[in-house]
Amino acid sequence: MGGGGAAIGGMCTAVVSFDPLSPVPVLLVGVRDEFLARSWEPPGRYWADRPGVVGGRDLRAGGTWLAVEPEAPRVATVLNGRGRMAAEDGRASRGELPLRMAADGKLGEIELPAFDPFHLVCAEPDRVRLWSWDGEEMVERSLAPGLHMIVNSGLEGEGQLEGQTEDAYMSARLAHFRPRFAAAARPVPGEGPVEAAWGAWFALANGDGLVRADHRALLPVLDLGEGRVWGTTSVSLTALAADGARYDFSAVPGDPASWNRVL
Repeated sequence: MGGGGAAIGGMCTAVVSFDPLSPVPVLLVGVRDEFLARSWEPPGRYWADRPGVVGGRDLRAGGTWLAVEPEAPRVATVLNGRGRMAAEDGRASRGELPLRMAADGKLGEIELPAFDPFHLVCAEPDRVRLWSWDGEEMVERSLAPGLHMIVNSGLEGEGQLEGQTEDAYMSARLAHFRPRFAAAARPVPGEGPVEAAWGAWFALANGDGLVRADHRALLPVLDLGEGRVWGTTSVSLTALAADGARYDFSAVPGDPASWNRVL
């Protein structure tokens, strides 16, 4: 989930469970993949113009990959998309988008051509929306109750292309993890430790025992050579109820002991 401008590659994942009849209608797993050398800060309240919003901060561009507004309550996350990239001159940071959505519940007036392709998820207790921008067309949809996975090639990988290594990895990830999330008992996070709150989803969010080099991995690490390493840099677990939000965060993907409660 790139927090800045153009990125090379992209293997981010969002898992959303929407059950309007549950006391906790929205569950969101957010996996951020980025160059490991890219600097960032853990979740906090960093934005003076949006004082209620909590999120990790990308230090290159100042935005975020996932933002929570607990008073709304609302959560928004952005993934890199596919399509025509924005012109270098005047390119805007996609990391601005979750901040806007979490704070306001809408994008407002933006110059879409200034943004590289993206998938933007915004969830509230009574609805989950997804915007997909490919550099030419914006598609907005409401997600029905149920489980959904979004990767860089789109909702359930709908835009995957044959013959691309990255798409093969995402296809393998979907094939492995989607049925496991669907089969796991849906947690109803309340108070208490992270592992207890998230139940069967906790092990899945920690990688389900796969090594990070596995082509199915939810939390990959890819050595691109010349000192460039791309992979998961953090994982977020967010739950929305009518009266607030729970937000748990891991800065050491795959390590069950690394989790901290943010909200």
